[in-house]
Amino acid sequence: MAKTKEKKSGKEAKVKVSASKPILATGKRKRAIAVAILRPGKGKITINGIPLELIQNEFVKLRIMEPVVLAGDVIKNYDIKVRVKGGGIFGQADAVRCAISRALVQVEPGLKEKFLSFDRHLLVFDPRRTEPHKPSRSRRGPRAGKQQSYR
Repeated sequence: MAKTKEKKSGKEAKVKVSASKPILATGKRKRAIAVAILRPGKGKITINGIPLELIQNEFVKLRIMEPVVLAGDVIKNYDIKVRVKGGGIFGQADAVRCAISRALVQVEPGLKEKFLSFDRHLLVFDPRRTEPHKPSRSRRGPRAGKQQSYR
């Protein structure tokens, strides 16, 4: 049996959020994977149990804050908990911002155009990966070769 999708009249429907049924959204960047859980609340954002305000690295904090700032007052009605693992600090930051953005778009479909015009990778996974190391050069990376001296 094939499933059929119903077309709506040009607009996406809002998803109703309740305490019993939260919204889940995922974000990925390189090896980092983040899962955002959005529930009704007062606008708290925690990442692996740490409030967003207490994150030490300013660049990481600003990177994660991008979808929050773009969403404006919509974020004040929801609490977001994010679990993230794998990858490095900035890979995790990009995975978190993608997960938060996707969760907010499920609640407020009007944000989709705003996010896409700001940065496409707020909603779309970044497919770039590191190149694998080549044989017999495993320490120097995939492209490094020996320097040759002519004198």
